[in-house]
Amino acid sequence: MTHNASPNQPRTHSSHWGVFRAHWADGRLVVAPHPADPDPSPLLQNFPDALRHRARIARPMVRRGWLENGPGPDHRRGRDEFVEMGWDEVLDLLARELARVRDAHGPEAVFGGSYGWSSAGRFHHAQSQVHRFLNTALGGYVRSVNSYSAGASAVILPHILGPFDAVCRRNVTWTQILEHTDHVLAFGGMAIKNSAVASGGISRHIERESMARAKERGTRFILVSPLRTDLPDEAGAEWLAPVPGTDVALMLGLAHTLASEGLHDTAFLGRFCVGYPQFECYLLGQEDGQAKDAAWAAAICGIAAERIVALARQIAKGRTLITVAQSLQRAEHGEQPVWMAAVLAAMLGQIGLPGGGYNYALGSLAHYGKQQNAVPIPTLAQGTNGVKNFIPVARIADMLLNPGADYDYNGRRMTYADIKLVYWAGGNPFHHHQDLNRLREAFARIDTLVVHELAWTATARHADIVLPCTMTLERDDIGAAATDPLMVAMHKLAEPFGEARDDYEIFAALSRRLGTEQAFTEGRTAREWLRHLYTRTQEALAGKGLPAPSFDEFWEAGEITLPSAPDDGGILRAFREDPDGQPLPTPSGKVEIFSETVAGFGYDDCPGHPAWLPKVEVPDAWHPLQLVANQPYTKLHSQLDFGGYSASQKRRGREVARMNPADAAARGIAEGDIVRLFNDRGACLACASITEDVRPGVVQLPTGAWYDPADPTEDKPLCVHGNPNVLTRDAGTSRLAQGCTGQLTILEVERFEGNLPPIQAFEPPVPVSIG
Repeated sequence: MTHNASPNQPRTHSSHWGVFRAHWADGRLVVAPHPADPDPSPLLQNFPDALRHRARIARPMVRRGWLENGPGPDHRRGRDEFVEMGWDEVLDLLARELARVRDAHGPEAVFGGSYGWSSAGRFHHAQSQVHRFLNTALGGYVRSVNSYSAGASAVILPHILGPFDAVCRRNVTWTQILEHTDHVLAFGGMAIKNSAVASGGISRHIERESMARAKERGTRFILVSPLRTDLPDEAGAEWLAPVPGTDVALMLGLAHTLASEGLHDTAFLGRFCVGYPQFECYLLGQEDGQAKDAAWAAAICGIAAERIVALARQIAKGRTLITVAQSLQRAEHGEQPVWMAAVLAAMLGQIGLPGGGYNYALGSLAHYGKQQNAVPIPTLAQGTNGVKNFIPVARIADMLLNPGADYDYNGRRMTYADIKLVYWAGGNPFHHHQDLNRLREAFARIDTLVVHELAWTATARHADIVLPCTMTLERDDIGAAATDPLMVAMHKLAEPFGEARDDYEIFAALSRRLGTEQAFTEGRTAREWLRHLYTRTQEALAGKGLPAPSFDEFWEAGEITLPSAPDDGGILRAFREDPDGQPLPTPSGKVEIFSETVAGFGYDDCPGHPAWLPKVEVPDAWHPLQLVANQPYTKLHSQLDFGGYSASQKRRGREVARMNPADAAARGIAEGDIVRLFNDRGACLACASITEDVRPGVVQLPTGAWYDPADPTEDKPLCVHGNPNVLTRDAGTSRLAQGCTGQLTILEVERFEGNLPPIQAFEPPVPVSIG
């Protein structure tokens, strides 16, 4: 594709962590944030060093054992050597394998793995590309539903309030908070590192300044988290640091105070909700003889009973917004804090009010708390999936290890498919998934693992066929998000690394070999697809009588501003204003404090109303500490972990584990020591940072460091780089949602005394020859 601009002229591009302009100077890419962004993310500086990093994949590679022995289960995945191959040879080989699995086992034997975060571009969107290919070439695939970030909440919210996006995206906005909110009670906080990113891209990061302005107006922020940094300093928040995973107990203690002191809104509960009497029986102890009062809650969560009572009285005054971070539902019984926070907001009677009530996940991503666009953005159709079977996304290892086994999900009895081939394009399950040693065993059970990847992640190292794909800077695309007004012409900034190809080009070539090219490409080149996809937005703009530039005009300008829809509060505001005419899309049409539907499923780990439930993992004599494995601030998930900014924030080449001074002193650990974090599932190394910003008894190690086994031939090798998912438990949140529980686990930490193993995660494998 040709460009009118010279290589040294700034060009616009978009990423999940910000729109930017870039140019080349002295052989190096120079990246500058969009001038309209008030708080640009430092993650943009991961790009320059990543472009030509040694960790990039230059040529197609095939695992030696797969070439020599053919498809089949093999424990050498992740331990084996690789052979370089030419594109035509490897595509012929892969097309034959896809045809074999399709013809011998059907598309029900193929799992299409992707996670949607590979690029902000709407055409070169790996998830859409791989799913479109599998639908058109094979007739479908076993898919995944929900996400690791919101596996529990995406299932429980429709039962109690409405669709996930309606509660997250079209609800309370930062504009409303600035105008109306007196108190923000933030369970899990609203960390700036999380709102630095947004799927589809973000042009203006407004969270930090919004909190500062709200505080200046008089809004009081209360942070409930074991980590002080889960709200920025600008919020001026009061910090309450509960025992991790005990938020529901604290919420129940607040609710009990509201009920016992008559501070709850009985009129709202009676008119807009169903099931409060059943819940109140539990709350007051009429069911089990235990009142869930402040003293009971204090013994569990570690917050003083007096403070719980005072907080309940505080939030009952003025306009109060209750938020729940996605981190809370990434744990055992993750459905419960999402549900209980909604009940707490209902008891205050403020659901649907501007700047008040309940907004799940506000601050968890940059596109929450923003107004919707009034016109659609470009999207690539994925076609029709002929396979009805699916899994909750975090159950990938369960499926591969237990083909044909039954399991529960959201009131249904499901059966795991017998997967022979996994096709992964976009995403790195060795970042997202828990208990990586179990995941390694799961991937050893299938016939073939195919991976499109730009760099040698652990997923690529466990693959049988590795196809090098371009990164976002190496292709043209359109960047857009449904809640960001800026649509961006993502100009190509560099030529592909080595022999890397776009996902679209790879899938088109495979489709040609499988006789399905027309169905996949519709006869369009990538450039023609961009023109075609842009038309949807252009026609919508024209339909509203607004300027609708041609594709060429848009491409030359680099960006256009889309109109915003009214800040109308969505379905919750409409319901409050007209409960009969605009009922909620729940079985009762109201807020479901007690759900007959959920109760009817008969799940003992998710009853018909929110409750405090016993946990499988609690600290013990061998594992006295709790790990918080939260999202990193130095990268998006594990993307570009080898980039300049991410690398600069590591210490001694390793991820940083933060712990309280009391816990460090008890173990003889000093600032900057390398420590070993371990439990019965595995162990990893990290560099210790000692800080009062972490509650005693808690260790915080973010996800995102590439899995780097000291000896990959071992079954439970030490990860020398600091990936906490060698420690986390691979189990569903409950039988209802089967979400991810990777946020919390138990462990012990000790000072590492041995010879320090080198970091090998970014060193590419040395290809071998066979024959």
